[in-house]
Amino acid sequence: MKFLDETLWFPDLTEASEEGILAIGGDLSVARLLLAYRSGIFPWFETDEPILWWSPDPRFVLFPKKLKVSKSMRQLLRKGTFKVTINTAFEAVILACAKVKRLGQQGTWITNSMVAAFTALHKLGYATSIEVWKEERLVGGFYGVDLGNGIFTGESMFAKESNASKVGFITFIQNSNYKLIDCQVHTNHLESLGAEEISRDAFMRSLKGD
Repeated sequence: MKFLDETLWFPDLTEASEEGILAIGGDLSVARLLLAYRSGIFPWFETDEPILWWSPDPRFVLFPKKLKVSKSMRQLLRKGTFKVTINTAFEAVILACAKVKRLGQQGTWITNSMVAAFTALHKLGYATSIEVWKEERLVGGFYGVDLGNGIFTGESMFAKESNASKVGFITFIQNSNYKLIDCQVHTNHLESLGAEEISRDAFMRSLKGD
């Protein structure tokens, strides 16, 4: 595990710890974030912690063709209860994600500095938000990074109504041309939708277009 300074670099992925931590420190500048995501690395740390950079092995991903949509979800989608939009309320989505209480976390990893960093990425076209609305009220959504290489890296999601985030996720995938959705680390929620673990090497081959 390496300690980063202002120099723009990351160590080789093979130097990551068993749990996936590759480096500590550095900054959340646009240049460093773009280098990180292009290198298969992402930031993840809680309030009052130093910046932690991760590249886990295995990697949790979803291949769009393997998306699982249950019968009940198909029925809900047909009802049109929710409306899904893209990039109409990025800041509202990321702030809502920051407020979600998650099991095993004392605070939020979406700190003020992370909000500012990803908002900057969004303004440059590298970060995307998906919004789920019910009667003009924002009830769910998620955001992530899109480098234009056919891979969408999901960062966080929220739901104020049951199944709202699922509707957004499914609709987004069914109406996109991504070859891979990077879910980063395992969650039961995304596994139920078809996500699976692949090796870091396999993920990097996809990232590089091999």
